[in-house]
Amino acid sequence: MMKQLVFTIVFLFFFSFAFAQIPHGDLDNYKREWIAVQENARPLIGIRSFTVMGSKYYLIVDPMTLETRIVDSKLLKVRSRDSVQVNKSLIGTVYASCFSIARKTENNLQDAGLNFRLPKESGINLTIDLCPSHKPLDKDIFEDVLSAFKGLDSTLPLAVSVSGKWLLNHPSDLAWLKSLEKKGIEITWINHTYDHVFNNKPLSSNFLLSQGTNLSYEILANEKLMLKNGLMPSVFFRCPGLVSDRAIIEKLLSFGLIAVGSDAWLAKGQPVHNGSIVLIHGNGNEELGVRDFIRLLQTESDAIKAKHWTLYSLSEGLEQYSN
Repeated sequence: MMKQLVFTIVFLFFFSFAFAQIPHGDLDNYKREWIAVQENARPLIGIRSFTVMGSKYYLIVDPMTLETRIVDSKLLKVRSRDSVQVNKSLIGTVYASCFSIARKTENNLQDAGLNFRLPKESGINLTIDLCPSHKPLDKDIFEDVLSAFKGLDSTLPLAVSVSGKWLLNHPSDLAWLKSLEKKGIEITWINHTYDHVFNNKPLSSNFLLSQGTNLSYEILANEKLMLKNGLMPSVFFRCPGLVSDRAIIEKLLSFGLIAVGSDAWLAKGQPVHNGSIVLIHGNGNEELGVRDFIRLLQTESDAIKAKHWTLYSLSEGLEQYSN
């Protein structure tokens, strides 16, 4: 009995700090939540809940920094479960501003959500999409970033949009990506759906707009798989093909997720400006985009060495839009 108690305590302790070790099957009743909670005196928002060995956990969001974490429910005080009150508690926060930004473009067929230059300073927001692919990871992207900024920045933020079908087929590439943290690369993990549905139809009937697509499943199944593989889901979501409609954006918002578009999809020849949200695919299927990005690093080499050009995280600069 004592051995079992000790095992349970150790198990829960390590889950709090290393949720990556929890087998997929042990995340029970993983579901959407929308509640206002408090950790000590800090107001937070719970967007998911699940249980492990009978104990309940929340995926929580700091509404000012947009940081996400897994927290034991016993460490939180529930302030409200009423959606109206929860929404009111967000007034004036960066999180609420992101909702407003997303709604301004929610009728776009392509590129809804965050799709503009941010924070409009010298540098870019680098986003790398990992759609399903049988080809290996384009490691050159990451290696060239490390080389370009060697000895200059202790942390290099970038965002990786990961699909479930890519995760399932690239365990060694994922392990390599995770190892980059020790080298200073700080990855924001973006949900890119579980299946990443694609067909040969027009955009209005393609990707998430394909007939029969279950968006709730695409969101939750991928988040569970991300957690299984040691990845912390962020509040950001990248629609496959950047394709969506009003109903999809509203659904994402109801799940606490902010769509991330791009104003500089390199393979499409879109120019890069200061603060651009740059999009390249690192799944081996976009040689042109990868080549253009490496050329961009070379072009900005002197500015990088002079610390006049850098990489930003997606949450930087959003505070200027807070209500």
